[in-house]
Amino acid sequence: MQLLQITPNRFKGIYCLSKGNVKEEQNPVHRSHDKVKFLKSLAPPLMAAILFLSPMAYTPASLGQTIEVQRGASLFRKTCIGCHDGGGNIIQPGATLFLKDLQRNGIESEEEIYRVTYYGKGRMPGFGENCTPKGQCTFGARLKDEEIKLLAEFVKLQADQGWPDIKVDED
Repeated sequence: MQLLQITPNRFKGIYCLSKGNVKEEQNPVHRSHDKVKFLKSLAPPLMAAILFLSPMAYTPASLGQTIEVQRGASLFRKTCIGCHDGGGNIIQPGATLFLKDLQRNGIESEEEIYRVTYYGKGRMPGFGENCTPKGQCTFGARLKDEEIKLLAEFVKLQADQGWPDIKVDED
């Protein structure tokens, strides 16, 4: 019968089991390699979870959507920012473009934002090409239907996100 004995090895903290003269030794480099392989196997699911739970998950899904957001931001800066800087309202404080005010005022969809932008409401003038009555419409340049649609999409997106700062490239 052979006895098992534990003997110290030259590697720090590693002990070997030996049976008589034959040593069964675990290589510390091999152990380290196993740990690295294990950590590498965890990397893809961890990255997927981080990306899924991060704010990056709420960004536009494609380059086309990113370009549309930039076009909407640029158009907003040119036509709306005078009264609605950062989603606020310098003329009528209770009529901001923040989600809670939009909902309180019965404007909860892109279609309703489009309608108000086209025809105006209260102190806000309409910007549509065929806006009526004339007293409710802007005296300035009118916007095309596609521009108002783009603005409505942009305002809704911003309201849903709490009006984060967006960097706009100059046109």
